[in-house]
Amino acid sequence: MQLLEYYQNQLPYSDAFIPRKCHLPQNKDINLFGVRGAGKTALLLDYLAQHVDISLLYIDMDDPNLIFKTLETRSLQQYIDAHNIQILVLDHYKEGILDSFPNVTQLILVTRTKLSMEHCIPIELFPLDYEEFLAFESNSLRHRGFNHFLRSGTLPLLARSQKNSHQAMKTFFQSAFDTQEQKLLLILAQHHTKHLTTHQIYTFAKEKFKVSKDWLYKTIKCFAEEKLILFIEDRYQKSGKKMLLFDFAFAKYLTIGQPFILQFDTMIALALIKHQIEVHTLGIHGYITKNNELILPSPFESEESLWVKSQNKFNLYKKYGVQKVTIVTVANSYEYFIEKLHFEALPFDEWSVINDESSLSKQADED
Repeated sequence: MQLLEYYQNQLPYSDAFIPRKCHLPQNKDINLFGVRGAGKTALLLDYLAQHVDISLLYIDMDDPNLIFKTLETRSLQQYIDAHNIQILVLDHYKEGILDSFPNVTQLILVTRTKLSMEHCIPIELFPLDYEEFLAFESNSLRHRGFNHFLRSGTLPLLARSQKNSHQAMKTFFQSAFDTQEQKLLLILAQHHTKHLTTHQIYTFAKEKFKVSKDWLYKTIKCFAEEKLILFIEDRYQKSGKKMLLFDFAFAKYLTIGQPFILQFDTMIALALIKHQIEVHTLGIHGYITKNNELILPSPFESEESLWVKSQNKFNLYKKYGVQKVTIVTVANSYEYFIEKLHFEALPFDEWSVINDESSLSKQADED
């Protein structure tokens, strides 16, 4: 009881919170989940700051005071009843810690992966998209937003680190992952954007450090469920899936000499996933949506050069039923037709906003 009283009186706060596109519903049980570093705790603390007149209990399950003490549903319920707690928050919760949950007006569970709980509304928080990232920029830096986005990536902590993103990345890497996970991430970064199977990852890993097959397969599964890594199916080739790390700047930090085109390619893929657009890869020819729109990363290539390449690949596009080709660039805009197939080039900042609006419209239609 003394520890619970301590937690009730020591509610942390989020300093200078920047609003996100994700919102938590009032008076509903919630499972807020997402990859580590996405900003779940900051979003939650901002939500709780709007309920200062309500009796609430926030428990960080990673708090060291809980290492030698066990939370039990019975003692939690007694404390909730005695102090009229209306909102109970279990941050960094892991499935199975409690065999049941106490009765409370609102229960909020913050996890890395979605819990299998019917009475909790699942809300996934992704890392920042480009528009959210710009909101983190100060007015004096906003004019160089794309360059800063490229350097800092999509994690809120790094977006706010204006001067030393490298040090912030190092801190995140060392604090968010244990030593064995760090070694595996280095292997994954070396093969970032490649087509891989888990067996191939194991083969690469055991050449570099001592690792059991069971641990690696289990960890890769956990990483994929958390979306620390993403495997994208390929319509063009069936040997393995394209593997991406969850943040393009983080992948670059873990490797030496990663070319810009890989960063740009990953930036586009993550934007599609963030906006919940289902895609496959088409070999090395881009990303293809469920509606057969081909998204082609091409940061600097000229219209004339792309037109020639499009002519050479036109039969491939017809074979796979491509209905439209969207070329994502850094700054160029142009369009052309080959027969009836429309090719349109858009700068990344404009394209990402259009995709966000399309995903919001889709969600509204589903609701």
